[in-house]
Amino acid sequence: MDLARYQHLTLDRQPGGVLLITLNRPDVLNAAHEEMHTEMATIWADVDQDEETRVAVVTGAGRAFSAGGDLAMVERQIGSYDLVTRMLKEMGDLVYNMAACEKPIISAINGVAVGAGLVVALLADISICADDARLGDGHVRLGVAAGDHAAIIWPLLCGLAKAKYHLLTGEMVTGTEAERIGLVSRALPREQVLPEAMRVANQLASGPQQAIRLTKRALNGWLRAAGPIFDQSAAYEMLTFLGDDIKEGLASLREKREPRFG
Repeated sequence: MDLARYQHLTLDRQPGGVLLITLNRPDVLNAAHEEMHTEMATIWADVDQDEETRVAVVTGAGRAFSAGGDLAMVERQIGSYDLVTRMLKEMGDLVYNMAACEKPIISAINGVAVGAGLVVALLADISICADDARLGDGHVRLGVAAGDHAAIIWPLLCGLAKAKYHLLTGEMVTGTEAERIGLVSRALPREQVLPEAMRVANQLASGPQQAIRLTKRALNGWLRAAGPIFDQSAAYEMLTFLGDDIKEGLASLREKREPRFG
């Protein structure tokens, strides 16, 4: 794998076949613009094919995991058929490439995780989260349908009742609450998150690779079965990018106020 091709992800090879991937735009809380979003979608196919990597660990630079999509990118998508269809494809690439990657993926959620960042955090096979981190899918508060990962993974992780509550209201959860409802694997004090993720990664990297990979493949049958639900939700999200509510949702975020939808 050509590590240098990624400009907004920092890739560090660790001993024993562990690859540490860091979302690296800390000045904007690792929010993803178009180029970074593309890298987040394509990296997992490269990890899958990389003979030196046995386990991938993904975390965020600085105090956040990822604040989701860059607001300027969101604005450029509003009403743009070309950008919406491009994003629809990339959303699918991100979800399906993570699910298809035969190597285990561990997320070290060191801070806030929303939007595209939350996709990576929750689609990881094992998620280690800071207990004071804040996680949430705020699509409805932005005025668009929750589509980029929520419908495929939240009901499997925390059940339909909790999924509906948080996805319809947009309310966020702490890492502690996320562990309690089953949204993440473990919640720990922030300073312990990355060390614990690396410990688990080393354990997996030294284990029986074929057994681990085939176990992941079998378990991800649940994701493959839910694929049509994801495809539908992604299309609905992109459809609502062509409406008017997204304009008010974006304005409310920029003005730091509650949205006033019609």
